[in-house]
Amino acid sequence: MKENVFRGMIAAAAAGAAAYFRELVLPAAILLFAMAADYISGMIRAWVKDELCSKVGVMGIVKKVGYLLAVAVAIVTDWVVQTAAGQLGVDFGGFFFFGLLVTIWFVLNECISILENISQIGVPLPSFLVTLAKKLKMTTEDKGEGLLK
Repeated sequence: MKENVFRGMIAAAAAGAAAYFRELVLPAAILLFAMAADYISGMIRAWVKDELCSKVGVMGIVKKVGYLLAVAVAIVTDWVVQTAAGQLGVDFGGFFFFGLLVTIWFVLNECISILENISQIGVPLPSFLVTLAKKLKMTTEDKGEGLLK
């Protein structure tokens, strides 16, 4: 019985978050998947290269938690900007721009890391794929920087 109540609470919280952060749900889910794939590919690379170390693995997890905290800060920044704009009579329609931009930047960063990991274990990659991922990451960063000018 307690498990059903707990599951119901989790489902309600997830549904509430999904409704509130409409445009962030899919990118956040992709980020979580990319972080898991990067961690797994990093562990495989370390195992293949005989460099497996629990301390490095734990630091990888700590780094991923840092990513999530950075996304949370971007979401809070969006909220502050929207609240201040609302006080001035400007409505952004609830769009979380900085949260989305930071999430996308981290997804691309994880993709680059995954490509580097699998390349180091001997998987041949088309060079344009790595170049494309890096270019997209820089474009995302430039877009964010452009907003601050």
